Amino acid sequence: MRLPRLRVMGVDPGLTRCGLGAVEGRAGAPLTLVKVGVARTPAGDDIGDRLVAIEREIERWLDEVRPDAVAVERVFSQSNLRTVMGTAQASAVAIVCAARRGLPVALHTPSEVKAAITGYGNADKAQVGAMVTRLLRLDAMPKPADAADALALAICHIWRGAATNRLVQAAADSRLARAAGRGPGGGSKMPGRSAILGGGPAAGPGETPKGAAR
Repeated sequence: MRLPRLRVMGVDPGLTRCGLGAVEGRAGAPLTLVKVGVARTPAGDDIGDRLVAIEREIERWLDEVRPDAVAVERVFSQSNLRTVMGTAQASAVAIVCAARRGLPVALHTPSEVKAAITGYGNADKAQVGAMVTRLLRLDAMPKPADAADALALAICHIWRGAATNRLVQAAADSRLARAAGRGPGGGSKMPGRSAILGGGPAAGPGETPKGAAR
């Protein structure tokens, strides 16, 4: 069964720079860049004003891009508490914006994204950016790195989501087959549609904290 094309908006959360990127495609087929950019807020502004500005920009992107799903980087604790708090707050804004529209939200760890894009869970930002450039057939690497990371999140979700969908479909087919076998009269089991298990990128070795403070 051919998987449908999926349009995913990736969000690399941050207060000073919040990376935004949208990609369309499906696993096993060429991917297409829809849009890429960064939402910026001045470091000296009030935290409430900064979060409202990020919300407005994300809402504007959702109106324009009209994604099928939103992928947000999962926030991990790190030594710089101030940075991780701002990252978590921006992440929550993105999740709320998507949920308000009924869009599915996926959280991917940094090492999951790196493993999906480069095959190595501890790849650096330059390696991720280079692979994003190659996968989307771009003339130049998206800058700043936050923009490239947002695209990487979107690509990761398209690829990992395909594997998840296969597993969900296989489980559903199995339940249908068992239910048919227990029907009145003990009829034969109804064969489920074939599903290919696996095929998705493996998660990286151990989760790494979010990168440099922004």
